[in-house]
Amino acid sequence: MLREPVSNNVDPKAGGMSGHTGRYEKRLSDLKGLYADEAAHAALLNTLGDAVVYDVEDFRPGSAAGDLIYGVTRMNPGRVGSEYFLTRGHIHAQADRPEIYYGQQGRGLMQLESPEGETRIVEIGPQTICYVPPYWIHRSINIGEEDLVMVFAYPSDSGQDYGIIENSNGMRHRVMAGSDGGWVLVENPAYRPRTADIIETIMRKTA
Repeated sequence: MLREPVSNNVDPKAGGMSGHTGRYEKRLSDLKGLYADEAAHAALLNTLGDAVVYDVEDFRPGSAAGDLIYGVTRMNPGRVGSEYFLTRGHIHAQADRPEIYYGQQGRGLMQLESPEGETRIVEIGPQTICYVPPYWIHRSINIGEEDLVMVFAYPSDSGQDYGIIENSNGMRHRVMAGSDGGWVLVENPAYRPRTADIIETIMRKTA
């Protein structure tokens, strides 16, 4: 049966989308363990309270292959110690599924990591489209002074695997604020590389 076409309006300033079918938010307490400086995280939680770091509104027409889920991510500016606010990050449960992000407002980065541990960084600003290829772990980072707002879209049957980052004690690199006002990549000393068996399993994750 044919579905009816749909339109949604995006508010680049507020970071919302009309007609969304779902919404969730992540607060400081939800991101415990993601940052290198745990004391700074606890201090910020005490200062700001359990503030919202980012929220997502999406439209999910269905879960069948061949359809799309799309929506808007809005992330507050801020830092935990020297690390910028970031999303939890994930790889798609069906790892051969891609994703796109379309910058609307603010300055951000898409941090990508291959199953083998290679790092790539894509800078995102207004009117920037970032393509996340299949099999790449990815997370968004707000490096600016205002909200980072991005539209996203991915296949409806992709699913998300958030545990892949946790199981490796974070991503291989951390994005930190540099002394010159920019950002730098720093090795994560706690990073645990994936075994050959785990990598092979990821690369076999297709529908």
